[in-house]
Amino acid sequence: MLALIPQIQRLAAQYAADTVAVRRHLHAHPELSFEETNTAAFVTEELKKLGLQPQAIANTGVVALIEGQPGGPTIALRADMDALPILEANDVPYKSTNPGVMHACGHDVHTASLLGAARILNELKGEFKGSIKLMFQPGEERLPGGASLMIKEGILENPAVSNVLGQHVFPHLPAGKIGVRAGRYMASTDELYLTVRGKGGHGAMPEMNLDPVLVAAHIIVAAQQIVSRRSSPKIPSVLSFGKVIANGATNVIPNEVYIEGTFRTLNEEWRDEAHQHLRRLCEGLADSMGAVCELEIRRGYPYLENEPQLTARVKAAAQEYLGPENVVELDQWMAAEDFAYFSQAAPACFYRLGTRHEDGRFASSVHTPTFDIDEQALATGPGLMAWLAIKELQG
Repeated sequence: MLALIPQIQRLAAQYAADTVAVRRHLHAHPELSFEETNTAAFVTEELKKLGLQPQAIANTGVVALIEGQPGGPTIALRADMDALPILEANDVPYKSTNPGVMHACGHDVHTASLLGAARILNELKGEFKGSIKLMFQPGEERLPGGASLMIKEGILENPAVSNVLGQHVFPHLPAGKIGVRAGRYMASTDELYLTVRGKGGHGAMPEMNLDPVLVAAHIIVAAQQIVSRRSSPKIPSVLSFGKVIANGATNVIPNEVYIEGTFRTLNEEWRDEAHQHLRRLCEGLADSMGAVCELEIRRGYPYLENEPQLTARVKAAAQEYLGPENVVELDQWMAAEDFAYFSQAAPACFYRLGTRHEDGRFASSVHTPTFDIDEQALATGPGLMAWLAIKELQG
């Protein structure tokens, strides 16, 4: 089995320039969530070149199957394809040609890597038993998340998937390294929308009004005790309010205040309980001050669980392929990912692909206008993903 590693590495190096070209094409032609029509068509044509039979799923998603020798399980590999509503600030030849839309989260890297892995796996399909399901997913960046739609349409069935692997760029690690973490890794995410209604009027006559700004301020401060005093210290939780609109003036108290925020945690039971606490607090505190608070909670992705035994195998296989010094342990991260839906439906492992240059270049965070990668990462991603899939199939 280990004898396959040099062969995979040779193929990854052989196809590296093509993988970079694919990534640059995708980066230059980004499309927003659930609008990935051209991206899906491009992926479909690339898969057909390999002799595969890709099919559409979840409207702008693509799925294809590489069948090895009969008698083995089916492993799923996932890449997301959508971009973000960000105006790119990079001055590079492959800069976005779609102003205001950018691959600022590395989904172009993920898609190019999976296409590269497909090329390697298709060439080596005589070397393994079982099948590899290639999942090119739309809409990771927008609720309800393309993963949930693909699951509803049966992507984990026919044939049934034994486990799911996914990778994501990580600018905190240099290219050539990956990061893994077993167990609870990423948080659930819920969007909070609050409207606090009172009675506006002249700022010089507060006694004639019912100030929703003051009520909103009390709610924002008091809500933090849900995390600090209602939650177990053993359960990571984050409650943040990032948008507050009180559209009055220096001498005008508005009629209402609009607030947006997010709640994240790593425990589904506490998540539900926190929603109840938050609703009671917002409505009750507003009522006690003579105002009204309407709270809408838009339930987002669940927390992401990396199945411990699978993750241990992924870590060991990655050490074989990259060397132990290039595989690091990750901390928990309170960002969210809709790969979590796959992790709730099947044994899954979501690992991070280093994309920073050793000299510090390409260190901009994801979701920023200057995000880019050291393309040496594309010499690592496809081959590693191919090796992990083959290793899992062989058991």
